[in-house]
Amino acid sequence: MTVERSARTALVTGASSGLGAEFAAQLAARGDDLVLVARSGDRLERLAARLRANHKVRVEVIVQDLAEQDAARRISTRLTAAGIGVDLLVNNAGFGSAGHFGEIDAESEREQLMVNVVALVGLTHALVPGMLAKGGGEIINVGSTAGFQPSPYFVTYSSGKAFVLNFSLALRAELGDRGVRVLALCPGPTETAFFDRVGKGAAIGGKTMAPAAVVRAALRGLERNRAYVVPGLGNALSAHLTPRRPRRMIAAMAKRVTRSVVAGDPRPKATLAATDG
Repeated sequence: MTVERSARTALVTGASSGLGAEFAAQLAARGDDLVLVARSGDRLERLAARLRANHKVRVEVIVQDLAEQDAARRISTRLTAAGIGVDLLVNNAGFGSAGHFGEIDAESEREQLMVNVVALVGLTHALVPGMLAKGGGEIINVGSTAGFQPSPYFVTYSSGKAFVLNFSLALRAELGDRGVRVLALCPGPTETAFFDRVGKGAAIGGKTMAPAAVVRAALRGLERNRAYVVPGLGNALSAHLTPRRPRRMIAAMAKRVTRSVVAGDPRPKATLAATDG
């Protein structure tokens, strides 16, 4: 089922920078009203003002840290109070850590799972009933090529993104015949703030892509009702070939590649984390 373009509203998390800001820009350019969510209020307001001026769309801002326990409920309450229904949910917010698992701050890992997994599921759970009541809706969950394989030194990040991929595929199968489309976007290295603190050495995989190209691929894939999209030929080939090998072998092979992020690292006990939006 194709959702009508008129009077559409898209909610984008992690919208203050990176892929989130790019999603907001491309959705506004096609005429969608927006709800932008992130913890960076000043950046959100600047982006909102620019999108309103350039595209004459309605843009609402919700400042919310998705690592908080009741983040999804707070956002849902704000939407209800404002009388806003969401046609497209883009669960983009996320951050990752790289390094020796036992030396990464445990609280940071907990917050990572709250943002990458718990908030994503919570917002989806909050908004799906409204989509079903209207007879249709769309969801884009931003995963990663890291979700296709176990990744030593990216243990929590890759495991969380594996959840995002499987959650999206299962939800798509469940809701597809009820008018709700679900897409997992699984980009490889992308030119965002994600690597500013982790370091460029953590950009393991194919050629780094521009956010605009990744978002275009996602929206095109959603329009074609794809289950998941891996932008970039090299990334796509790797994602499709990797799961066909024995899992233990994949983990061992991955370790030979990913250990570069800790080899010679002068900060082996530091938490290496970065956010996207």
